[in-house]
Amino acid sequence: MKLAVVGGGSTYTPELIDGFARLRDTLPISELVLVDPAADRLELVGGLARRIFAKQGHSGTIVTTSDVDAGVADADAVLLQLRVGGQAARLQDETWPLECGCVGQETTGAGGLAKALRTVPVVLDIAERVRRTNPDAWIIDFTNPVGIVTRALLQAGHKAVGLCNVAIGFQRRFAALLDVAPSEVHLDHVGLNHLTWETGVRIGGPEGENLLPRLLAEHGGSIADSLSLPRPLIDRLGVVPSYYLRYFYAHDEVVRELGTKPSRAAEVAAMEKELLAMYGDPALDTKPELLAKRGGAFYSEAAVDLAAALLSGGGSPYQVVNTVNNGTLPFLPDDAVIEVQAAVGRQGAAPLAVPAVDPLYAGLIANVTAYEDLALQAALHGGRDRVFKALLSHPLVGQYEYAEALTDKLIAHNREHLAWA
Repeated sequence: MKLAVVGGGSTYTPELIDGFARLRDTLPISELVLVDPAADRLELVGGLARRIFAKQGHSGTIVTTSDVDAGVADADAVLLQLRVGGQAARLQDETWPLECGCVGQETTGAGGLAKALRTVPVVLDIAERVRRTNPDAWIIDFTNPVGIVTRALLQAGHKAVGLCNVAIGFQRRFAALLDVAPSEVHLDHVGLNHLTWETGVRIGGPEGENLLPRLLAEHGGSIADSLSLPRPLIDRLGVVPSYYLRYFYAHDEVVRELGTKPSRAAEVAAMEKELLAMYGDPALDTKPELLAKRGGAFYSEAAVDLAAALLSGGGSPYQVVNTVNNGTLPFLPDDAVIEVQAAVGRQGAAPLAVPAVDPLYAGLIANVTAYEDLALQAALHGGRDRVFKALLSHPLVGQYEYAEALTDKLIAHNREHLAWA
């Protein structure tokens, strides 16, 4: 089995490699190709990747290349984890929205739109290269904003599934609180990428007893603290929102906080510099502890599980993925991309039935879905007016004066990545 990772020079990659090595019985890889235009980073990461495989006795071959066509040729699956513009672009995404009193974040709001505009054309070009060399290959997208990118891929007719690590993080946390194996925990997970709620926590599958009320009663305080939201709010909701919901539920508070501390992009850039120095040590043959602070926790387990299910029918029978709606949430268009539990196998991901969604959540889901549609149109076709409309529609922007100013700032900071600008 051959897998290719586009963006293989990322400091995330050793996390992925460690998962491939540990779970080789679930996903037997004979060749793994790391593809990245940054040759210096790629060789550091590739060297550590080979040492991790050797340390754990994995017999697979690891190849590095900057040639996308060669890297994805004959691959059974292609994982996308790229960042167009690197951490420098992320720093901008997190900074200029604050000048208008709006959240500066790389996956939602104005910064998230900027990332989508930079990313969608690049991802679609890569996907076309995959289709030319191997039209049967699955594309697994971990590139943010996952919902918009996956929708672009699916609308272009690619075999694609989107992946995020939020759900698997909750699964691991709830399993620890319940003192059970993570594989026993089934989440009633509903929404869009980075806009989701856990409405149920079950043991043994979708028909199991809902233990969420017990978890909230016994551990509501620690759960609320981990989300940086007040316990009374979680009690009133009776569900567990993704930590990204704090940008919506406590917008002004978050903006004030972001204005008083270093950006996450600056923290990650410093961390990446340190990680790359570690990766260059020929004695290092395990992922360093510092990598856990980089983000993407449990990404490797989720990626292995999904790839195994798509390629061999193995892996967990139910997984939280980003896939096409097709009536699952009846208040959304059929071609919207939602993040829910799905039955995953060789034919792809089929969403499980979702009970009626509370209007409190359905309204926000519908609003952000409309924004994602406008954002995708802006990414595909360009133009200042399309960017303005997408920003005006976003609940974290909303006001026309903000949308006008943010449109100008977005274009000014991203002109080199926008062909139409």
